[in-house]
Amino acid sequence: MIGILLLILFAVVVFGPQLWAKAVLRRYASERTDLPGTGGELARHLLDQFGLQEVGVEVTERGDHYDPTDRTVRLSADNHDGRSITAVAVAAHEVGHAIQDRDRYPPLATRHKLVRWAAVTDRVGSVALFGLSLFGGMVVSPRLLLFGLAAVVLMGLVSVIVHLVTLPVEFDASFGRAMPILDGGGYLPAADIPAAKQILTACALTYVSAALMGMLNLARFIRYVR
Repeated sequence: MIGILLLILFAVVVFGPQLWAKAVLRRYASERTDLPGTGGELARHLLDQFGLQEVGVEVTERGDHYDPTDRTVRLSADNHDGRSITAVAVAAHEVGHAIQDRDRYPPLATRHKLVRWAAVTDRVGSVALFGLSLFGGMVVSPRLLLFGLAAVVLMGLVSVIVHLVTLPVEFDASFGRAMPILDGGGYLPAADIPAAKQILTACALTYVSAALMGMLNLARFIRYVR
């Protein structure tokens, strides 16, 4: 019984933030004709206001994000073209990342370096997994098996570290950058500021869920190997 309760509690902790985030984003995605512009228009306006004219704004199908390599804020079609509290808050959040990049925010620079390392370890880990599955039914030297397992663990560990480093980056983009802009700039009516805070919290908490899931997967793999 205790085991079942712990499993339920863990599922709530891991999946709860992500489910709550999706619900919040949907709740405030309704079109609002009283808002001064779309998410894409707000992103362009804020970037120009903060001296980031060279940063582009594009529509994407890969989820809202700021690309530091291309220096582009990318928004989903709904948030780029939508005139809603969700569109405005998400656009301000992604512009917050562009401002972090301009200011050389240390955790953001650390995250970029770790993401590059993660790409390398993912490739190594994928090759190791393929090799282990290919030779799984054959006699494999202990040294080769140890290398493959170490590569997979390293891949999972780097992924967890990336998610953990991402947390302060996301919370700063939400509450150190976007919230002061929305609260003090008059881009939303005062009555909508609490909703914007919920949305920005949701944007950040999705990474909490991702970090927890990464730690769970790594712990399960290590336990399986043992």
